[in-house]
Amino acid sequence: MVARAAVDFEESRAWTIAAAVPDPEVPCVTVADLGILRSVHIEKNTVIAKLTPTYSGCPAVLAIELAVETALLEAGFDARVERVLSPAWTTDWITKDGREKLREYGIAPPVNGSASKLSLFGKVDVTCPRCASTNTEKLSEFGSTACKAHYRCLSCSEPFDYFKCI
Repeated sequence: MVARAAVDFEESRAWTIAAAVPDPEVPCVTVADLGILRSVHIEKNTVIAKLTPTYSGCPAVLAIELAVETALLEAGFDARVERVLSPAWTTDWITKDGREKLREYGIAPPVNGSASKLSLFGKVDVTCPRCASTNTEKLSEFGSTACKAHYRCLSCSEPFDYFKCI
């Protein structure tokens, strides 16, 4: 029983360390905020962190995996990261805190319900992260990264990125 409690404590500590790793492309959010950190467990004295990439072509996948592994190694763990492709990541996995951090950073968080036809193929009402107006227009399907679209608020005239639904 004492051994299980020690493992649980170490797994919790490892989760906390891995969860704090920021996304290199959107540093206001962590891998836990984005929901890409799927699990952390200890197997034969090795911490195994499982990550699901936001999409298969994301250029930051390897950087994120290496950052999580490095954070765990620097904390004294023998660690390895495993990439989990199924189920596929969805923007619905972004936490409430993650959505608020995006908004505060100036990026409109994705609309919930990424699996709906409206979110995937129709017009979505994107709220300006600065003034909260929904009087916005898409300027470009791609913003500062492929996972974001570029919008402009017609109320406050400010441009902003929108984290696209996936």
